[in-house]
Amino acid sequence: MNFFLSFLKNYGGLQWELNISSITKKAQQRLFFRRQLKKFNLPKTMMIHFYTAVMESILCSSITVWYAAATAKDKGRLQRVIRSAERVIGCNLPSLQDLFTSRSLKRAKKIAADPSHPGQKLFVPLPSGRRLRSIRTKTSRHTNSFFPSAVGLMNRARSPTD
Repeated sequence: MNFFLSFLKNYGGLQWELNISSITKKAQQRLFFRRQLKKFNLPKTMMIHFYTAVMESILCSSITVWYAAATAKDKGRLQRVIRSAERVIGCNLPSLQDLFTSRSLKRAKKIAADPSHPGQKLFVPLPSGRRLRSIRTKTSRHTNSFFPSAVGLMNRARSPTD
């Protein structure tokens, strides 16, 4: 058992630092291609499509899983990659927080609509039918995990004027 715990401690099994470092490295490599495309004077729309297809897909790979457990330092490193892409393109791009919010909301809506999904039972509407019942949590780690944060996002997305 001690070997397993030391392995997890030494190789980041309980942290997302290695995963985020890998994502950052891949995104920075793709930034080189973006700079090359800029030399050819491509229109901004083409540059944004390239960013969305190539870089954003890397940045958002499993973002709903690792974002809540990522440190501020790791999130900052990824946000720097986005800012670099903004400077190359010359326009504003969605922040990492915005990407997480949109992807989480999209995934939560799919889970809530799928009765065969094991997590579907966590999206329970209140008697009014306008909001979802919040998931009780005891730790901040659980509070920041996918399902409790997804319920909160869905409740915020449902405005009282609906």
